Amino acid sequence: MRIIGGIHKGRKFHPPANIPARPTTDIAKEGMFNTLNNMLDFEGLKTLDIFGGTGSISYELASRGATDLTLVERDRRTVGFIQNEIKTLGFENFKIFPMDVFKFLDQCRDRYQFIYAGPPYALKEIDAIPVIIFEKQLLEPNGIFILEHTPRNNYEQHPHFEKVKNYGTTLFSFFRQPA
Repeated sequence: MRIIGGIHKGRKFHPPANIPARPTTDIAKEGMFNTLNNMLDFEGLKTLDIFGGTGSISYELASRGATDLTLVERDRRTVGFIQNEIKTLGFENFKIFPMDVFKFLDQCRDRYQFIYAGPPYALKEIDAIPVIIFEKQLLEPNGIFILEHTPRNNYEQHPHFEKVKNYGTTLFSFFRQPA
């Protein structure tokens, strides 16, 4: 796996085989960030990465200039890997919450300019994620939320849905909080 852009562009990292994460492929991640380049200014961005997995999306955001990064991942081994990687890369301004995502969202009082969710594809509650994000008003005005999912899920009828990008078995649904 590698960081696609920013100050650490091309930097590789190697998650251990024993963590339960399903990393977003470099090709899909690159496509998503190419789309985001035209939608967001990453410099100084306040972000939330839920179902953080290997931390790949947050590393990418930090490399591109995001300065307030929150990551939620419940697996302790994975959190240990992320903490080591953040230290190795020299990133600051990371807050890591080793807990269940839905408990975090229930307790969350912050608002973010960008939220990314890469849940396990088989997660039964996947369709509830956009509902929770918008009901709890977790996005700043004009904020963007991306949900990674498979073709079996469709969010085009959601009132805040903006577009979907398809990378085979990986889809990214983009949502926007009205200004």
